[in-house]
Amino acid sequence: MIIAIDGPAASGKGTIGKRLAAHYRLRHLDTGLLYRAVGKTVLDAGKKPDDRIAAIAAAQALDLSRFNEAVLKSAEVGEAASYVSAIPEVRAALVDFQRNFAVTPPGAVLDGRDIGTVICPDADVKIFVTASPETRAARRAAEYRAGGKTIDDATVLADIRKRDERDSSRSAAPLKQAADAVLLDTTTMGVEDAVKAAIAIVESKRLR
Repeated sequence: MIIAIDGPAASGKGTIGKRLAAHYRLRHLDTGLLYRAVGKTVLDAGKKPDDRIAAIAAAQALDLSRFNEAVLKSAEVGEAASYVSAIPEVRAALVDFQRNFAVTPPGAVLDGRDIGTVICPDADVKIFVTASPETRAARRAAEYRAGGKTIDDATVLADIRKRDERDSSRSAAPLKQAADAVLLDTTTMGVEDAVKAAIAIVESKRLR
């Protein structure tokens, strides 16, 4: 079984993806980490994240095992990821990795922004997870503070809105809900309720 989960930043898709993978004993891939790793590589090389040549080279030589997930979750790296993910050649370099991961038995849960539309258009289950920008900004700010970082709420909200616009308007695999994806709005949900709702969606698809 392949479960595709898409949605904007801090919508809860990553947490839901991990929990669904554990529940159904499937493998999990946070595809955003791939782009974050590319962005981090570009930054470490002293380049700007919109440097097309540097980003393509980083994607083609990517070794995800070199990176610490906590480092990849920083605000700076997240911003860089949004830039490199808009480069068509970067996305092309990572497509095969993602598709091979998805089809390897017993199946997988992949979360990102183009899983249901580009990477796994034939996924057994597609869920589009969203939440209001304000809710997502509050979640992201809480994550930063939990990590000991001082952050301004207004700045986080502005970054969230800016990233939404960039991800949705890019020419290469823009963020959008697949026609056959089920919408899951987590604005008023805690983690447990969101996971239960996602499991219910999966079960409804399996029974058809």
